[in-house]
Amino acid sequence: MNLFIDNKSGYPIYEQIYMQIKAQIISGELKEDDPLPSIRNLAKDLRISVITTKRAYDELEKDGFVYTVAAKGCFVAPKNVELLREENLKKIEEHIELIMQLAATCNLSKADIIEMINCVTEE
Repeated sequence: MNLFIDNKSGYPIYEQIYMQIKAQIISGELKEDDPLPSIRNLAKDLRISVITTKRAYDELEKDGFVYTVAAKGCFVAPKNVELLREENLKKIEEHIELIMQLAATCNLSKADIIEMINCVTEE
């Protein structure tokens, strides 16, 4: 598992860890029941506080991406199809918002955008 902490990022470190692990789970890079590094080992590898790592893992568990087994560690949770669907819908909505902003700068109407989508999907 590769994680990168960007100290210049506007995101807190725990959130950077959360987002990167979540992305690896959603993409399938991390598979169901794969073990995550121990909280202490990850903190040591990233040279950050154990508390920061624990917070990231707690958030991942709260959101259903990982589960914890006492004295064994954290593991990737079985994929919740509905949860993944919601994540993808959220991404689509973000892309649509960007499309609408770009369209406004070109004076494109909703009908123009729909026509463009129809053209792209017909190919």
